[in-house]
Amino acid sequence: MIRKLVYATALVLAAALAVLPLFFKLLTATGLATIPSSDRMLVHLVFMFGCIAGVITSAKNKQLSLGVVHEALSPRIQPFVLPVQKCITTTVLTALFLASFSEIFMAFLPGDTLWGIPLQLIFAFIPVMYLGMLLLAVTRERMIIASVTGIGIGFFIATGPVFGILYSLFGLEDAPLLTAILAIWEQAASVLLWPLVLLLIASAIFGTPIFIALSGITYVAFSQGGGYVEMIPLESYGILTDKSIAAIPLFTLAGYLLAGGSAGKRLLDVVKNSVGWIRGGPVIAAVLVATFFTTFTGASGVTILALGGLLTVILTGSSYSKSDAESLITSSGSIGMLFPPSLAIIIYGTTNIFSVNMFDLFKGALIPGVLMALAMILVAILRDRSVHRDPFSVKELTVSLMNGAGEILLPVLIVAGFFSGALSLMETAAFAAVYAFVLEVFIRKDYSLKEGVKVILKSIPVAGGILVIIASAKGLAYFLIDAGIPMLLTDLVMTFVESKYVFLLLLNILLIIVGCLMDLYSAILVVSPLIIPVAESFGIHPVHTGVIFLTNLSLGFLTPPVGMNLFIASYTFNRPVMQIARSILPYLLIQFVILMLVTYVPVFSTILL
Repeated sequence: MIRKLVYATALVLAAALAVLPLFFKLLTATGLATIPSSDRMLVHLVFMFGCIAGVITSAKNKQLSLGVVHEALSPRIQPFVLPVQKCITTTVLTALFLASFSEIFMAFLPGDTLWGIPLQLIFAFIPVMYLGMLLLAVTRERMIIASVTGIGIGFFIATGPVFGILYSLFGLEDAPLLTAILAIWEQAASVLLWPLVLLLIASAIFGTPIFIALSGITYVAFSQGGGYVEMIPLESYGILTDKSIAAIPLFTLAGYLLAGGSAGKRLLDVVKNSVGWIRGGPVIAAVLVATFFTTFTGASGVTILALGGLLTVILTGSSYSKSDAESLITSSGSIGMLFPPSLAIIIYGTTNIFSVNMFDLFKGALIPGVLMALAMILVAILRDRSVHRDPFSVKELTVSLMNGAGEILLPVLIVAGFFSGALSLMETAAFAAVYAFVLEVFIRKDYSLKEGVKVILKSIPVAGGILVIIASAKGLAYFLIDAGIPMLLTDLVMTFVESKYVFLLLLNILLIIVGCLMDLYSAILVVSPLIIPVAESFGIHPVHTGVIFLTNLSLGFLTPPVGMNLFIASYTFNRPVMQIARSILPYLLIQFVILMLVTYVPVFSTILL
């Protein structure tokens, strides 16, 4: 019963997010009415959706994690590692629940409302999320001792929030025992800061969800300075009520609807019939379609999972070897991050809103994205050994264009609507979601209405995983900036690195490593605010810095030993990870060449500004 209620709530919120922005836009544009605080209500709907989606993601065990070492653990070692992970997870979730519950009474006054709804009630979704995750963690793989120990440690390290809850509910003003325990924890956090950080990093490598590791590190960092740990849920609330973040679940929903229907095949037919008669035509089709879907889903891994089989059949049917086909698909999965309406660019622009204009970043990434796609196509064409090619047919091309007109029109309308200023980013995302749903359910009839709803439900864990990561990373980013880390890094780099070009080389090396070890979204939120001030001190344009950053992370997904797309491709194509890694080396090399070109020739990133 509870499970159905949670899913129904998420579905209703997703539908509201897709329909209401367009409804409000229509009312305003026609002059019928102007809804007061409509934007505030929409972003708070996103916040509530993100919290519910976070619980669903945990229930589906879909929270983003590295898990590289965990998969290779022998059965003898797992009984020692798993209880430690369980203890860490329950510790962090307990502390987050208490910190966010305490903040309900601190962040808002009882009279603060939105459309008559108390903001305290809306903010309560975040402690409910952590409580739901905690209950799921305790009941999954029952390890009673580890769970109870973790909850006990969680209460210990959350003594400050516990005191805040008791004060707010019962007026308790003096608690010597709690004060003494809090002092012990803050002292311990100060002394054991780095051991605890290393423990949490190691835990993430062994498969603990990334958001748990990030949140744990943030909690320890705030505690060791005697800081206000309630800032962690407050920062999560702040980022999840940002207008740009609202686009994430909607674009993800649109991408899932298109990927699961006939859109992929229709687009492939268009490109195949237009360029299939030339050498490398199927490759062009595969790269363009993979790029298209990554742009919308926001996750290259989803593209590989959803379209890997279809694209492999197309390529092998055109005389490509199975190995070449799978390596091309794996390597093309992340190119879409450089094209509008890329979620990576949205999050980068939102995170660094005072340093770079998101509109400029979309324009700046366009040419590097085209260069990356063209380079991939060129390598694949040079490796094409096929002899037979279907002749060009105007009739077949016309038929495929008519069949795929709806899918082709979507990116055109999105770019026109957003870049003309007619639609905001959230309205653009809402339009994409509604368009994709109507196209796939009512026009293409790829799904029945019930099946369409099921596809939307499938997209929720992916959106939830992304939003939870963003919420968790924001607290750590806040701490690093508040602690003056960007300025310290700037001073350090300026002391030891005098050349702009040496700095760019070191930056590329650092970011590729970051791309290997961190997921895209936490890397953007935690690392990019540290990099931008340093780059600016060398006179590097912030858009250029952003393009370098995103291009590096796309390479990091493919870089052994822990590039995330390597493991997704291994799962999709049922091949060993290192075999996948070896087969993509030619593509990885050409992407690195393009990265160097984009890095040292800034005009590619700035010419359209």
